[in-house]
Amino acid sequence: MTTEPALAGRKEWLALAVLALPLLLVSMDISILFFAVPAISADLSPTGTQLLWVFDIYAFVLAGLLITMGSVGDRMGRRKLLMAGTVFFGGASLIAAYASSAGMLIGARALLGVGGACLLPSTLSLIRSIFTDATQRAKALGVWSAVLISGVSLGPVLSGVMLEFFWWGSVFLINAPVMVLLLVLAPRLLPEFKDPHPGPFDAIGCLLSLGAILPVIYGIKELGTDGFEVVPVVAIVVGLVVAALFVVRQRAAAAPLLDLSLLRTRAFRGGVVFAMIASWVMIGFAIFTTQYLQSVQGMSALEASLWSLTPSVGIFLATGVSTGLAQRVDHAFIVGGAFVLTAGGLLFLTQVRADSPLWMVLVGAGGLSAGVAATMPLLTGMVVGSAPAEKAGIASATLQTGQELGGAVGLATLGTLGSAVYRNNLEGSVPDGLPAVAEDAARETLAAAVMVAGELPGATGDALLTAAREAFTDGLNAAALAGAGVLLLASLLVVLLLRGAAGPAVAGASEAADEPDGPVVAPETANPLGTKS
Repeated sequence: MTTEPALAGRKEWLALAVLALPLLLVSMDISILFFAVPAISADLSPTGTQLLWVFDIYAFVLAGLLITMGSVGDRMGRRKLLMAGTVFFGGASLIAAYASSAGMLIGARALLGVGGACLLPSTLSLIRSIFTDATQRAKALGVWSAVLISGVSLGPVLSGVMLEFFWWGSVFLINAPVMVLLLVLAPRLLPEFKDPHPGPFDAIGCLLSLGAILPVIYGIKELGTDGFEVVPVVAIVVGLVVAALFVVRQRAAAAPLLDLSLLRTRAFRGGVVFAMIASWVMIGFAIFTTQYLQSVQGMSALEASLWSLTPSVGIFLATGVSTGLAQRVDHAFIVGGAFVLTAGGLLFLTQVRADSPLWMVLVGAGGLSAGVAATMPLLTGMVVGSAPAEKAGIASATLQTGQELGGAVGLATLGTLGSAVYRNNLEGSVPDGLPAVAEDAARETLAAAVMVAGELPGATGDALLTAAREAFTDGLNAAALAGAGVLLLASLLVVLLLRGAAGPAVAGASEAADEPDGPVVAPETANPLGTKS
């Protein structure tokens, strides 16, 4: 006889609110420095490469360690890992806030990635365990997805407010009170879950997973920045070889870090891949819109941050609509349609110019945000719902590794494409008589060009500023066009490859149709907190 899953009550929904706290902070830290670029450039004088690493290293380390930390959480307990990550994340935030050099800031951001890797898998795997009813789990996953995307949007807003009144390092101090609140509430509201029979920990697999991800990302970023060189190519090859060794290790290990049998499920592997694509465009393009508002439109950090919040209005609406449609429509069609909406927003952004009205960039960014937001609950539900409860941590970590890796590659590829177009177009349009030192500095970043222009005589400074803004907008257009092309192709592939993999029952339901060789999900039959609906 099958026991119906218990419905979640007030305590379970309060637990979801607690889980939203670390999720919000980890996602905010991806974008919280976007409006701080001019202040960091003035204070620490980073090179263009160092500035990219300040942004990239957080997501790279986060992506590299998620699988490891997901496995650790399944073994030691997901709440324990959440608490440990809270302490680590808070400490790293203090180091970042008071960094005295570009190298120190890069190192602190790497430590933040370690703390974030402890927090992220715990949030999603605990949702999988707390919400045993498929319908309620779908709603919880919708909230989770909306918070994740909203955090990326909210990061620049909070940083803009802080930069209006304080120094750039204050953006990291926002984390401190939230971390303290989480340490107080988590033991009271969050239950503990772990795999009762985890087997030995695969330390070799952990090293191989990290050794596979980081060299590949490094190589991609360096090739995009400096063109073809031997070292980046070797790094990519080494990363791919280590990835192959990782797969071999996982097949042979008695207790593998990543259960490869999960990949036999179409919903699992498809959900991970297409979530990666959604994060690629969302995170990779965010830096363009924030810099456009600040350095092209000439807004202050506070004004730009408030305007940047406008496109995020549709995020919660989009997640609600997509989870509602999922009751009746095959998820693949909804995700495909959402990708088309995202591509539409990007194509609109290809028409933005340096002198375009503000509403144009806001409309384009709004379409992009809403489209990505609509995909996340469904793709997350496909992955989480296709894994057994005892493997929720590693399943969540695999999904989030894809998302973080996609976002990191987005920053590296789209950011590098935009930077390459910017430097190329600026080279032929700088005003005559500009000192070589000033010209070299202006070519590094748009923020540097704005600073240089402010130190030059009136007509020369204005000419440089106009040329730099037009070159940056050309880079924005190129990145938008590339993103739109990828999303339109993805909209076709998701329908072809995932149709029928997750039916119209509920996003995240383990009952969704799939191949017979996929893993059988044993649903939990008791409400873990023992509360009434």
